[in-house]
Amino acid sequence: MEPVQGHVEHDQVVDLIRRDADSAEHDAIRELWKRHSIAEDNRDLPGLISTLTEDCVYELAQTGHRWEGHEGAARFYTELLTAFPDIHFDLTDIVIGPQGVCEEARVTGTHTAPWVGIPPSGEHLAWRVVIFFPWDPEARLFKGEKVYTDSDVWSQPAR
Repeated sequence: MEPVQGHVEHDQVVDLIRRDADSAEHDAIRELWKRHSIAEDNRDLPGLISTLTEDCVYELAQTGHRWEGHEGAARFYTELLTAFPDIHFDLTDIVIGPQGVCEEARVTGTHTAPWVGIPPSGEHLAWRVVIFFPWDPEARLFKGEKVYTDSDVWSQPAR
């Protein structure tokens, strides 16, 4: 009889739940998220990349698209900002903890170039996202973003 293997994902989540952040770490996470958000609003790619670990991963949960490392993160943002040059995020909720940041936002943008294999519609779209920014306590940077989007994001014109 073989020994039962641990539940790796479960064990990792339990470790995250047990993490405690002191107020200085909480402030560092919040300040890094603010720096990241300001850089995104300003289309400052070097500023965005400076908030990420070298092995960061960007993932679109619904489609499975992934971009890895600083080069991948730069491609993600270049492709996103090319596809939606007027993209705008309106933050609706945020949680900051020792595991990182989770934000919810309403997003609008005009789909003017291909995005993840979807041809441009020319439509001004609106959708909601929930984005996880996992925190790396040793590097004191984000390990990327995991993005969850409305399922009908590409078929609905902005309201």
